[in-house]
Amino acid sequence: MIKPAPPRVRFHHLYADLPERFYSPYPPVPVRQPKLIAVNESLAESLLIEPEQFQSQDFIDIFSGNRVAMGSKPLSMVYAGHQFGNWVPRLGDGRAHLLGEIKDQTGQIYDVQLKGSGPTIYSRGGDGRAGLGPVLREFLVSEGMQALGIPTTQVLCAIESGDTIFRETTLPGAVLTRIARSHIRIGTFQYFLSRNDHKGLELLLNFTLQRLYPQHAAEGCPALELLKATCEGQASLIAKWMGVGFIHGVMNTDNMSLSCETIDYGPCAFMDEFHHNKVFSSIDGNGRYAYQNQPAIAHWNLVQLANCLLPMIDTDRKQAIDRATEIVHSFDDRFQHYWQRVLAKKLGFSTFVDGDADLARQWLQLMEDSEADFTLAFRYLSHCVDASQKASQDFLQLFDQNDAIHEWLAKWHRRLSQEAGEPAQRAIAMCSVNPLVIPRNHQIEKTIQGALKGDYTHFTRLRSALHRPFDDAPSQSEFSQAPTKHERVSQTFCGT
Repeated sequence: MIKPAPPRVRFHHLYADLPERFYSPYPPVPVRQPKLIAVNESLAESLLIEPEQFQSQDFIDIFSGNRVAMGSKPLSMVYAGHQFGNWVPRLGDGRAHLLGEIKDQTGQIYDVQLKGSGPTIYSRGGDGRAGLGPVLREFLVSEGMQALGIPTTQVLCAIESGDTIFRETTLPGAVLTRIARSHIRIGTFQYFLSRNDHKGLELLLNFTLQRLYPQHAAEGCPALELLKATCEGQASLIAKWMGVGFIHGVMNTDNMSLSCETIDYGPCAFMDEFHHNKVFSSIDGNGRYAYQNQPAIAHWNLVQLANCLLPMIDTDRKQAIDRATEIVHSFDDRFQHYWQRVLAKKLGFSTFVDGDADLARQWLQLMEDSEADFTLAFRYLSHCVDASQKASQDFLQLFDQNDAIHEWLAKWHRRLSQEAGEPAQRAIAMCSVNPLVIPRNHQIEKTIQGALKGDYTHFTRLRSALHRPFDDAPSQSEFSQAPTKHERVSQTFCGT
């Protein structure tokens, strides 16, 4: 029996106040010997959690699942989804427990969820646990994404469980605490539609709008307002992913959040050498979620959301389809708008003008032809803004065809001459959007291998570097380099 903990962290239970068909009320399963690995201190501070609590037994017990905090009503959410395009009528949190909601210092409400906290009725035969490696991956990648300015769920803390879990081999277990604006997914809406539960859909729609988009809750048609907001948010999010070479790897409808935050860091990865069709996920054999396919998949997923909202858009189904289709079909234009904004900043332009799209395509093609490192190519380009100076050797070494890259540089410099400001200012602006440090796969793998031996030195150093992705300092050099051939990670795994 889990004992209630003192009210050091104040929880609310907004989702738990919905009817029970939205979730399964069930507490986390205690672990054997919880031990704190790390806390996201800045996130904790914003959530009004005092530093002296971090090492307290109450904190460790609550966020390992060994105790239930006052005000918390743990539950596992139910949802459905398309997984790699295949319909699954019931999924749900198979190894996660929503502890409740917590307010930050501004009054913003966030979900607090444990991952790896034991089996639920949605586990489908799984043990409900998480390995240390996947927990560290999510911790590092989410912190990296936050520092890069990309909307993301965040990890409050990671805790060793003291238990052994069994996958292909035995591994140490861990529990992660995830903070999100919401864990409601497209798949949550799909679950209620598939059951013809229109009352449930209406409750979910109203709850989602009040939680995420209260400014639109009373405007026009609420269902259309939610669809518009989600289309806009996803278009912006995917463009930002693409701008740092991020590949989510498992963009199923149950992994697309209505809060438009990056969620579920399973087989995700950042590209090193650039390829439009790059795939890392071991379970994505057909490349459905390859780098260049991500905008189209987001569009496809939004069609599924629109289908769920049709009954609440118009009683005339044809009218509902027409109104929803207009919004969903605007996604491609919205994505191109945001993608061009991302590319313009990365290339040193204030905005895209005629000819810039072709110039950007040529640049990306040169990168692909030479298998240039995506991150370093953009970063080193930031050092080439002064046409009177020769391109650096570091930059030129990324490209196989010097004539082709020099020809492109000449076109780029002519375009830059149309921009206001001095080259030095432009270089600074470009360096502020072209990171030097990203959560590279080989560095994460090195962290995991060290942690499996009980050594978190590399984890701590990598975290520090990821917090300053745009800094060009000697301390960053180890983490800014592309992997050698033997360090390259060719596949990533879900970690379930």
